[in-house]
Amino acid sequence: MPRADFYLIAKPRFREQPLLLVCELARKAHHAGMPTLVLARDAQQAEALDELLWEFDPDDYVGHQLAGDEDDDATLVLIAAPDTDTPLRPLLINLRDAAVEGAFERVLEVVPADDAARGPLRERWKQYKARGFEVTKHDM
Repeated sequence: MPRADFYLIAKPRFREQPLLLVCELARKAHHAGMPTLVLARDAQQAEALDELLWEFDPDDYVGHQLAGDEDDDATLVLIAAPDTDTPLRPLLINLRDAAVEGAFERVLEVVPADDAARGPLRERWKQYKARGFEVTKHDM
């Protein structure tokens, strides 16, 4: 059964810089050897995440790259801007404004601290449940 995990931002460091939570999730997937696709909201966010992953933890490099190169299949963590052709991955971190379609084993959704932004994600929760996903929530 596919799984969707919703990570609710609560800690001050994640409130200040939500992409830090994405870095934490990508690092955990990287350590597990899980090929991961991060769907960025736009090209600017993809580039910001790419840069942040380089600086995130100098002692614990997370192998990653922006999607669209010939090395995509060999890189564990791919960051994709919209309209970028990417290979399927078992794990997807979704930063876009809609639920994702596709054959993923697991989808991670990052939920902002802002209550107004949480409404659409509640709908997304329902969409994943209706599609047969096991859905869980994590306070971060």
